[in-house]
Amino acid sequence: MIEYMKKHEDYIKRLLESKEEQDWGKIKELHKVQIMFMQHERLVHMIVTLFFGLFLAITFGMALLFNKNLLYFLVFFIGVIEVFYLLHLYKLEKGVQRWYGLYNELNKKHQNN
Repeated sequence: MIEYMKKHEDYIKRLLESKEEQDWGKIKELHKVQIMFMQHERLVHMIVTLFFGLFLAITFGMALLFNKNLLYFLVFFIGVIEVFYLLHLYKLEKGVQRWYGLYNELNKKHQNN
């Protein structure tokens, strides 16, 4: 997903830097649709991340309560997954924030033409 975001972002940046005549209204709408897709993706990943965080807390509580090595291993395993989900969510969030800036630039180009 991150690679997809980079490709689209590079495409939009190339269009913005281009001196050729563009239909900025269509490009702006295309980018707006892509932002909506990424917002949905971000929401899904946020829900999954929250679920894993809750599962991690419950498992940690059970590990403390029952003091079983298997539960501690499960806590570690879920914790590692949670860290990677958080990193991915962070990258998605930063990417969407950059896309908002690109949308503003596209809007300026569209208004100036």
